[in-house]
Amino acid sequence: MKNQLLAALPSKEYSRLVAYMEVVPLELKQNLYLRNQPIEYVYFLNYGVASMLTVLTDGSAIEVATVGNEGMVGLPVFLGADRIPGECFIQVPGYGLRMRVDTFKTHVTASSPLHDLLQRYTQALFNQIAQSAACNRLHSIEERLCRWLLMTADRVETGTFPLTQEFLSKMLGVNRSSVSLSASILQKAGLIEYIRGQMTILDRSGLEATTCECYQVVKAEFERLLNGK
Repeated sequence: MKNQLLAALPSKEYSRLVAYMEVVPLELKQNLYLRNQPIEYVYFLNYGVASMLTVLTDGSAIEVATVGNEGMVGLPVFLGADRIPGECFIQVPGYGLRMRVDTFKTHVTASSPLHDLLQRYTQALFNQIAQSAACNRLHSIEERLCRWLLMTADRVETGTFPLTQEFLSKMLGVNRSSVSLSASILQKAGLIEYIRGQMTILDRSGLEATTCECYQVVKAEFERLLNGK
């Protein structure tokens, strides 16, 4: 698998930038940046999913967006910041390419093809965050769980991935008993199978029918913007 932003670059520009990157494994729960700490690297995921969290002063947190092979982790650097009051870590392990922040600033300038792609990606990610805010307030846990599972499956391009209820409760901002009940409802309906920390989507069309409108809105916007429309 290949990062979609990098894959969209002209071959010469792709080769130029990749020369300044290194391939790295992305381990489960690995922090890519921490709350109010300097961001050292930007990451282009090839496989796996990263979770962006808003973290409050009491330590509580909720997921506001996910990033897979469609995007980049470290977008604040592109926007001129070096840190934010949030954090990002790996929720589905994989691998990707990383580049030091100072190198990124030197080689991704306003005239570079990647700069244009990242402008559109910024808008797509903003749309995802805004839609997630509405979804977390207005839609049921079952709908939100379906959205999260579908988005994760899209990013890893498989229907099976590691997942714990503890982790998912943090992502959805609800307690574990609520997650357990919602997952049980979906499992009894034959939409998923969940065994010993491994999630398998059995009926994707069923999940799409059960989820809220937010999944299709976010997906359509990513496709439109990253295709230059």
